[in-house]
Amino acid sequence: MPQTEIACLGLSHHTAPVALRERLTCALPDEQHPLASCQVVEPGGEQVKASTEFEDLAELVVLSTCNRIELYAVVDSTEVDAHQLLLDYLARQHTVDTATFRDYLYFYSGQEAVTHLARVATGLDSLVLGEPQILGQVTDSYMKAVKAHTVGPVLNALFQAIIRTGKRARAKTKISSNPASVSSVAIALAQDVVGDLNRQNILITGLGEMGQLALNALRKRGITRIALANRSRERAETVATEWGGRVYGLEELPQALSEADVVISATGAPHPVIDPATVRQAMTARENRTLVLIDIAVPRDVDPAVDQVDNVHLFNMDDLQDTLDEALAARQREVPRVETIIEEELAALEIEFRKLAVRPLITDLRLRAEEIRQQELERTMRYLGNDLDPETLKHVQHLSRSLVNKLLHEPTLRLREKATNGQATQYADTVRDLFALNNSLEG
Repeated sequence: MPQTEIACLGLSHHTAPVALRERLTCALPDEQHPLASCQVVEPGGEQVKASTEFEDLAELVVLSTCNRIELYAVVDSTEVDAHQLLLDYLARQHTVDTATFRDYLYFYSGQEAVTHLARVATGLDSLVLGEPQILGQVTDSYMKAVKAHTVGPVLNALFQAIIRTGKRARAKTKISSNPASVSSVAIALAQDVVGDLNRQNILITGLGEMGQLALNALRKRGITRIALANRSRERAETVATEWGGRVYGLEELPQALSEADVVISATGAPHPVIDPATVRQAMTARENRTLVLIDIAVPRDVDPAVDQVDNVHLFNMDDLQDTLDEALAARQREVPRVETIIEEELAALEIEFRKLAVRPLITDLRLRAEEIRQQELERTMRYLGNDLDPETLKHVQHLSRSLVNKLLHEPTLRLREKATNGQATQYADTVRDLFALNNSLEG
């Protein structure tokens, strides 16, 4: 682990209900934000610290999704309670009283925080095992933090390694390959029957939780030929304004079915809303083109007898559940392979952290050498006089820099080698003592 340990404070679907997660938001600081004074890192690498209650936040990345809110931070002082500092930061970012969510939070530090983030990015900690979207969300969070200059060397190394881990897990295993949610299975079944959904007219009946999930799944795939049928036409019109989709009331189902190629039904009604007579009427109007009905409602929205209508393919939750169980079982079998990738990548990351640990020592050593070089150069220039020609001065400068670089080249390489092997600490104090450098390197 780096000299200053990584900390993670968060809550997720594992610990908090959706009603609470919806009430919490958290953002990175910006110039207008009252918390913009946490330590930031400029593109050139120089750290800028302001004197506020959050000045000990040396680095910060905020991961905020519909299923989790997590703060990943490097705290600048071992005297500071990282847990409390991040709790205070989260409390200042929203209007919910701290007592409301304190019991739902988890806190990790050091290796636990690193391993947790790896499991998040690879989909092992997702609501649906292997969820592919989470890696993109982790990447976006990291890039926002880079843009906000709240990422320094430690979190930079961490998130680059974690993103690489997530990509390897997706490329080398099938953890995200098979559809593993009701919505994704429904879409996959529809594609098997009618082909490319971008060329088909999709109808969603019902805008409850399941209907919304189906709609979101389609929209994430770039599908826009989506119509909505809902008991409350007004609500459907509001939702459809995002892409200009057509809207029907449930009393207009015969017309809606006649124009659709795929129907995903999730109304939550206590009895079927699509019966054989309605479907036959619709099929007559559509000249018997194939119609796919996917009933994801419980109780069922579609009368099972509809399956007897020519050119109609009906799937219900039992059909989807078989596919879903198989997909989740296939993903579960991939977990050991993903965990092996995590172990390999975190072992490599540990070496990077060790190298980071000696970076301040190498920097101090070179600064000390440069200070001596400048002092000796000034002394030499006093002897040579002010009439030294520019070309000669250029050569003298080059000679002094070359001497310093060549003298420090081998010690620098050795220190990095010792860091890689985990032996940096025993050499670091000796080097600092020999060259009268301040501060000591902690393991």
